[in-house]
Amino acid sequence: MSIRRIVIWIGLLLCLLTTGCNEQKAIVELAEGNAVYYWRTDLRLDSAERAFLGRYHINKVYCRYFDVVMDDATGEPKPNATISFSDTLPDSIEIIPTVYITEDCMHETHEGLAEKIVKRIRQMNETNDIRNVREIQIDCDFTSKSCKRYYQFLKEVRLSLTSHFSPLTSQLSTTIRLHQLAMEAPPVDYGALMIYNTGDPRKWEERNPILDFRDVQPYLRRLEGYPLPLAAAYPVFQWTRTIQGVRVDHTVEAEVILRVKQAMESERSNLSRLIITYHLDKDNIERYKPETYEEIYHH
Repeated sequence: MSIRRIVIWIGLLLCLLTTGCNEQKAIVELAEGNAVYYWRTDLRLDSAERAFLGRYHINKVYCRYFDVVMDDATGEPKPNATISFSDTLPDSIEIIPTVYITEDCMHETHEGLAEKIVKRIRQMNETNDIRNVREIQIDCDFTSKSCKRYYQFLKEVRLSLTSHFSPLTSQLSTTIRLHQLAMEAPPVDYGALMIYNTGDPRKWEERNPILDFRDVQPYLRRLEGYPLPLAAAYPVFQWTRTIQGVRVDHTVEAEVILRVKQAMESERSNLSRLIITYHLDKDNIERYKPETYEEIYHH
């Protein structure tokens, strides 16, 4: 066999191996589990919240550690609204430090930002005796304008994770809005699909801005082919606004949440493996019947 043919065969073999690896990566499934977001500035649980964690077998809490916002004075990102830890989670529950970063922080490259965030998370863990952290999550409403810088930022976060956490156990995840399903998948282990804040708040009289099936429907066709493992996050919160001097409460009916969940899982069955609700709070717990939560967390 000629050298030229050998080179061609080697090229074909490498192509097949690469394709196989990509396909394998695309069908990786998350471990089954139930989770909640915790989005308050003090980790403090009352009896109802602790009972909720036990009743629905919550094994992960995505806990917002701090926000990253632009400092108008310096033109550089800075931490904001850092959480305090007045309480602890049960030992059986994995805490996942979550950082919300505003989209305008990704309009320019900020040298060293990823490492500063990872080091700050590590310091907060050490200060508050939070051990066995195996994952962090970054939350950002990135757009087509900012996604390139955001994806590079995520790569830098992953590199920093290997320096400051165990490289064998540290995972990196990010939130995914429905409109972001049309973009290239970010370089993370999996995405948390935010199935809320789907509508235009200015059109609140026509549709619920938190969740409306008509706003979700156009994105259903993108689910099956999306190449990143996905968890599903559903809203259980209330949004209260004052519009022209009138108080308006936005709350999603249980039937709407369950209808959307059924439609999403019909398009992508493994979207039921890891379920998250936003967010853990006594008022949110009491907003829905136990049967509703059992249906939301049903695998």
